[in-house]
Amino acid sequence: MPAAAGAPGRVSAMGIIDDLVANNRAYSADVEESHLPVEPSSHLAIVTCMDSRLDVFAALGLGDGEAHVLRNAGGVITDDVIRSLALSQRKLGTREVMLIHHDDCGLQTITDDGFRDELRESTGIAPAFAIESFVDVEADVRQSILRVRRSDFLPYRDSVRGFVYDVDTHALREVVVEPAAGGGDPDRPVVEVNAPGEEVV
Repeated sequence: MPAAAGAPGRVSAMGIIDDLVANNRAYSADVEESHLPVEPSSHLAIVTCMDSRLDVFAALGLGDGEAHVLRNAGGVITDDVIRSLALSQRKLGTREVMLIHHDDCGLQTITDDGFRDELRESTGIAPAFAIESFVDVEADVRQSILRVRRSDFLPYRDSVRGFVYDVDTHALREVVVEPAAGGGDPDRPVVEVNAPGEEVV
């Protein structure tokens, strides 16, 4: 008996993926063959969200071969992102890290406990991974900057900057993390956030 639709292992029409494969055939037939170095020419690694509204290369004016771009839900700094950044810095020559979160993020619409319960109820298994939901995007950028700066696996932590991308205006605003004034607790840094909609120049 044929496998039921949606059963594991079933091969079915892929819909939009078929269209994209066809697009690639046309694209690859129309561009000149070239080989770029594996090391990013700008020595930059970018960590950002998987949100489909954020076209990183267009928004930043980057070209092919210029930067590593690491994406996940929320653009959060997880152990796996640290793994990728460690490889990026130690083996592929990157020296700067740019973190880009965005407003109107899906992770702002859920809670860790709520989504964890949903997964447990659906599968019978509690996820081992952190959900990393957040309410305040600027606070989450700050947390991400500090996670990178405090990772002993990363040899280059002096140039780590964080931004929020406005999905409507396409402008960046920077979140600046400074040590607490007067020798205060280094785990409670002062954070300055550019005004909403203010472009970074």
